[in-house]
This record gives sequence, C-alpha cells and structure tokens, in this order.
Amino acid sequence: MGFVLSLDAATATLETAGGKGAALSELARAGLPVPGGFHVTTAAYQEFVTSTGVADRIRAELTAASGPDGDPDAGAGARIRALFEEGPLPPALEQAISKAYAELGDGARTVAVRSSATAEDLPDLSFAGQQDTYLNITGESTLLAAVRRCWASLWTDRALAYRARAGIAHEDVSLAVVVQELVAADAAGVMFTVDPLGGRADRLVVNAAWGLGEAVVSGLVTPDTLVVDRSTCAVVEERIAAKEVMTVPTADGTAERPVPADLREAPVLTTAEAGELARLGLAIEELYGEPRDVEWAREAGSFRILQARPITTVATPRPEVWNDSTGTDSLWTSANLGEAVPDVMTPATWSFVKAFMGDVMVGASLEGRPMYGNIGGRFYMNLSVTATLAAAFGQGRKFARANELVFGRLPDGMTIPLLPASRLRVWRDTIGEAFAVLSRIRANGKQLPAFLEEAPERCEELRARVAAAATAGDLSALWESEVAPYFRRCCHMLQAATRRDGDSLVKVRGTLESLVGEQDADLMTTGLGDDGQLASMGPLLGLERLARGETDRETYTRAYGHRGPHEFEVSLPRPAEDAQWIDRQLAALGTVEEDAATRLARQTTARAAAWDRLAAEHPRRLASLRAAVDGWAASARLREAARTEVARVFWLLRTFVLRAGEVSGAGKELFFLSREEILAVLGGDRTPLAAVPARRAAYEGYRALPTYPTLIRGEFDPQTWAADPNRRADLFDAQDTTPATDTVAGSPASGGVVEGIARVVAAVEEGEAIRPGEILVTTVTNIGWTPLFTRISAIVTDVGANLSHASIVARELGIPAVVGCGNATTRIRTGDRIRVDGGRGTVDILGPAAATPEPA
Repeated sequence: MGFVLSLDAATATLETAGGKGAALSELARAGLPVPGGFHVTTAAYQEFVTSTGVADRIRAELTAASGPDGDPDAGAGARIRALFEEGPLPPALEQAISKAYAELGDGARTVAVRSSATAEDLPDLSFAGQQDTYLNITGESTLLAAVRRCWASLWTDRALAYRARAGIAHEDVSLAVVVQELVAADAAGVMFTVDPLGGRADRLVVNAAWGLGEAVVSGLVTPDTLVVDRSTCAVVEERIAAKEVMTVPTADGTAERPVPADLREAPVLTTAEAGELARLGLAIEELYGEPRDVEWAREAGSFRILQARPITTVATPRPEVWNDSTGTDSLWTSANLGEAVPDVMTPATWSFVKAFMGDVMVGASLEGRPMYGNIGGRFYMNLSVTATLAAAFGQGRKFARANELVFGRLPDGMTIPLLPASRLRVWRDTIGEAFAVLSRIRANGKQLPAFLEEAPERCEELRARVAAAATAGDLSALWESEVAPYFRRCCHMLQAATRRDGDSLVKVRGTLESLVGEQDADLMTTGLGDDGQLASMGPLLGLERLARGETDRETYTRAYGHRGPHEFEVSLPRPAEDAQWIDRQLAALGTVEEDAATRLARQTTARAAAWDRLAAEHPRRLASLRAAVDGWAASARLREAARTEVARVFWLLRTFVLRAGEVSGAGKELFFLSREEILAVLGGDRTPLAAVPARRAAYEGYRALPTYPTLIRGEFDPQTWAADPNRRADLFDAQDTTPATDTVAGSPASGGVVEGIARVVAAVEEGEAIRPGEILVTTVTNIGWTPLFTRISAIVTDVGANLSHASIVARELGIPAVVGCGNATTRIRTGDRIRVDGGRGTVDILGPAAATPEPA
C-alpha cells in the first residue's frame, strides 16, 4: 500500500483511508460532486510512528500513565501529541505528499485537511468530532504541518476517552488524512435523509447556514431547517432562523464573523435548491442502502458533498397505524381467517390478501365499511357487513347457522350490529355484482376439475421463470402477462369451489342433528375425501407413507412442500425451503404410539355404526341423506383441493417478491410494500421505500403483542388492550367492559371426553415439546399442525369453529376437541391436568401444574 491514493481510488478502504476517506472515495467513484483531492493513507501514519520511534514511546506513555481503571491519566494525550512535532518526516513520505499536492494544480492549492480514523463513521459508532480538521491550508510546509496535527489528534484526551468507552483498543486504531480542494462556500450545512427525530419516514431534513459548514456542525449557529418530501423533493415545511454567526476563511485558517444584517433572517436556500439537495441525498442513500448524515456546501450556485456518514442517532421511526376498526360500530371476527393467516401480516401479504378478497367477495364494501379489514396487522371479517347483506336478501336465519359453523358461536346476549342501510339500497349496490359473480362461478365451476389437474405443474413452471427473471423489466413484464392473471384465476377457482353447493352443509348438518344428534352427525360427516380423507389430512398421511417407504421425499415435497403454518405470509419460508423439514417431522412421527391409519380405521367403524343407527331409526331417509352427504363430500374435496392451489400460488407470490428484491437491490424491504409499490420500485421509482421504516416499526410493534380477541366490537386499539391487566382474550366490546370468567368453554367440535396433561403451545415450531398423549392447548391451528395430531389425546383452541382445521382433523381422527374458547391459552398452563369434553364444548381444570408433575 502506498503513502498516497487518489481520492476516487478503489483501494481507498476503511483500512487504508479511514472511515471518512473511504466514504468520500465511494461518493467520488459514484460520480457525486465531491471536491477533488487525495488520501494520505494509514500506511503513511504507520511509517511515521514506526520509523521515528514514536510508536514505542506511545506504548510507554500509555503503560506509565494508566490509572487504577486501566485508562490513561489526563495528561497522557498532551504528551503523546507532542511526539508528533518532533523530528523530520521520512523523506519518501514527505515527497509523496508534496507530489500529490502539486498535482492538484495552482487553482486548487488551498485545501481542507481532514482526519480519517479507521474507527470512524461506522454503522454503530460515528466518532464524529474526535479528530481534527484544518481548513484554508495553503502551501506545502503548512500542509505537512496540518497532516502532523491530524495524526496527533488521534491522541487527544477526548479521543482516548471515547475509544475507552467504546471498548476499542488504542493500538488497534490508525489514522489517514484526506486532503481536498477547499470549497469557497457561501453557504453550507447538513442534510439527514430521514428525519433524525423520529418523524415521518417520507421526509428528509436540510439544515443550512451562511459561510462554511463548521458553524453548523459545531453548533455555533442555529441554521434554517427545511423539511422535504422524499417522493416529490418539494419543501413541505420551512423554518428560517436568525443566523448571527458564520465561519469564513482567513489567512490563518478560519474564524467566526457576524452575519451581515441583511442576511441574518434571509433564507439561505431557495425551495428549488432544497429539492436539488434532496435529490443528491436520496442518491447517496441509495448508494449506501441506508440513511445518511450528509455535509454539503454551496459554491457559486453549485453544491458539493463534503461528507456522508451513517446516521447513528436517528430516533425510532413513528410506526404506521393499521386499524380498520376505527370509526365504526361493527362486529369483527378472526375465526376461520385467523386459522388461514395466523400471523401479523406484512404489507405485501396484506396487499395480496386484499386483492384476493376484493376479487371473490360480493359487496366487499357496504355503506363505506369494508367486509374485511386489517386490525393491528391481523386479518378480520366484518360480520356487520355480511349480516346486513344476508338480511337484505332474506337469508338471515341461514346466515346465522352458517356463521356459527364457519366463525363459531357468539357469546350469549351478543348480537351483530347491522349497518343503517335499507334493503332497497343494499339491493341497488350489490345486485348487479351478485349476478355477475354467480355467472362467473357457474362458468368456473365447469373448468374446476381441469384447473386442479393442471395447476401444480403450471404454478411450479411460473415460479421457476420468476426466479430466473434476469432484469426488473423482465420480471415486471412476467407479472403483468402471466403471474397476476394466474393469481386471479386461482382466486376465482377457489371462489367457485367454495360457492359450489355452499348451503348444503347447513342443510345436511341440520337434518342429521335433528335425527341422530350432534355426536353422530359429526361421525357421519367425516371421511369425506378420496380414500376416505380430506386434503387437510394429506400431510400427515403422506408422511406416514414416506416413513413406510411407500413414497419418496421428492413426491412428498411436491405434494406438501408449500403447505405449512405460515403458507399465506409471503415474507416467511415454505417448509420445502428448509432442508431439515422432513427429517424433523419423521423424527417426531417416530414417537407416536398410534398412527393415523389406526385411528382412521377406528373412525370408519364408528361412522358405519352411526349410519346403521340412522338406517334402523329412519330407513326412509337413508338414501336421500347418503346422497346429500356424498354431494357435500364432493364439494368439500373440491374446496380443499382449490385451497391447496391458492396456498401454492402464494409461494409463487413470495418468489416474485424475493426476486423483485434481488433485481431491484431493495432486498427484503419489499415485504413492507404493497404489490403496486413493488411494481413501482421495479420500474425504477425508489420513493415507496421511504415508507419502509415506519411500516417495519408497525409490524414489529404489533408482532410483540398477544394475539387479539377473536371477536371485536367497536373501535379497538391493540396497544391499549394489551396494556390492560384485566383484558379479555376472547372478546373486546367497546360498549361492554364486563370481565371474562375463569370458565374455559367453546364450540363442541369433536365428541369424546379425555383427561390428561395440558401442553400449551404458542406456535407450531414449538410442537416438538408435545409428549405423546398430552392435550394440545393453542391459539389456532392450520394444515401445518396436522402432523402433530397423532401425538395428542385432545385439542383445545382459542380460535375456531365447527369447520375450522382443528375441528375437521380432530373429527377425522376421533380426537375430542373444543375450539373457539377465546381464553384457553391464558387460563390453562402447561402441566395442568384438564378434562376436555368435546361433545359439550367444555374444559375443566382439575389440578394446577405445580400439583401434577409431568410424566417422565
């Protein structure tokens, strides 16, 4: 490494040119307006202190001056700095500096000389102000003296103390010097590419004062402050200060002088100039991929960049608020939806979910109220909208029964508040859309079998093409021409499958319950899929086949690698992305005493007995009910098959966002943008990225809270609710603050009574802790939990209804289940002995964990 490097040298790194020098070199190479100059490298510093013996004397001073705490005494810095004034510079070193200075030319012989330490301008430590800068330096001898003083400033008392507090060894630090043409600035200041005080993430802040920038940096003057919108680079706020002092060059360096009276309260920058600076700041931020603190100067109407360091003091961004419950008296539920999307959603996921819902729901907004919403990042359905629609079309009673099956029973005394909309207005607003949707459902229903046969291969082919897209333009074109249309087609096919014989379950269940009771009705509506099972059972049955050697890993992965507990959250990996996924599942399967096949055989026998009882008591009804159940079974198979393809297409969407982050350079920040904003970034517009800090803060804040109540009525603030020690986990009603009871009860989902030890599990990733025969207590389950079901004796959930995943799988396997309790995970502790009555929907705590040790 030489003693001198050109300012834009690629070898000017942190190790060779220090933090400040490396940053300036990168700015220069990027074509930003940086004053010309050169680096006196760390090799020059090391040559001086080594060849002159200064290094040994520094070590001796530090050793002799160390106090009881190991830090040097107050006089050590002065003694060490004096060493740099002694003796001549090594000839080769002096010659290299003098030659570089001469090559600047006669017009650039007045320079600024800036210290640049190797522990400086780091992401978590700025070391700002710890070493010296000398301005208005002219002449070779004066320059060489300034370089010595910069080296010496590495050993000021404040620099020694700063390094000690930061835990950086003094012998590990070296110093380079940046020599640059002095900008004869008439104005200067600093710019923060994000609001350093934690304000809005879509703004940047420019400070400006007259003269050189030292008055601003040192705090001698209160500068003008201009707040600039990052997307438009327009000034949105301007505060003009009374600027009393300015830094100006003098024959001896610089000095502070009074600002002329006519300039003291005059704006330093025009709004156009502030916009020009903002564009430079955004270019610098894009270069580094993070917010920057930028020092700038203006000379003869042109801007120069003097420094750009990481912002180490920026306050936490103000989080966005995600809350569709505000301003309404509606009843919201997360049952069923919370099973499909159990996580706090990133903005990318929410934008895809909204696109899906907007495409398949009739009356997605009624009287200005959405049918579905985002409350604190979680997915909720507005029952007030759906109930108002049902009432307007004379379906109120049928809706109530269907609502109970899908979303669970409402607490006693709770009703759904309807919207203040007349039946005529609802008809007018939705009848045309309803007819169009029904026509589309009929047409798509005919195409559904062919779609389901072709979909897996088609989706995988698209995913491979997305992952291979070479440029942002290629990826955008692929999205518009094929990915987006295929996503919409999947949505429409699930809509067709879901609406196919949509009310048949209500009719069949109601008839069966009236004839044979709930327990036999549950039995007679199990075993509905191919080979006796629905797709919900697929991952478990497939895993058992894999364990028996009846299939291979590749086949299993193709079938189920996209199905998991987080299959609709695009920021989270699919199971197939985890190389250890199958091995962990197989290991857990080995602990099971009774496999799914054995349980299913027992259920088959019980189901046949239930049909025999029906035949004996109601022989004339047998044939029609068999046909009705078979019809519903066919519809159920199609619904589940279509749902698995929608889960697969969400893997395609994840692949698209990941690839968009790669080709745009924005990385995983794109998960905090909507699909429209992601496409804008792919098109070259970086302004949407300004919203990422506030959205990330919102996402992390909501994720840190407990899962919200299944039912929410009125305005709900997640933070306020979470902070309330008396909060209810099952229900929030803004008009009723009745505390919850200690009773644990919910919807009877699968009959049978079991006593056992509770295992409270917050996430499926903790499922390995479940011991065979324990009772699983959790918030909600989905298909990603299915492989755990052969290890448990019963299941209790906070969220769920008769058609939720836990209910369906529990009935198939003959496991007692109580779902939709709301408070199970807050009232029950791991180790408690509990009794689960799946037929009555009750859970009794028989003994606390402390009194009932876990089995060995």
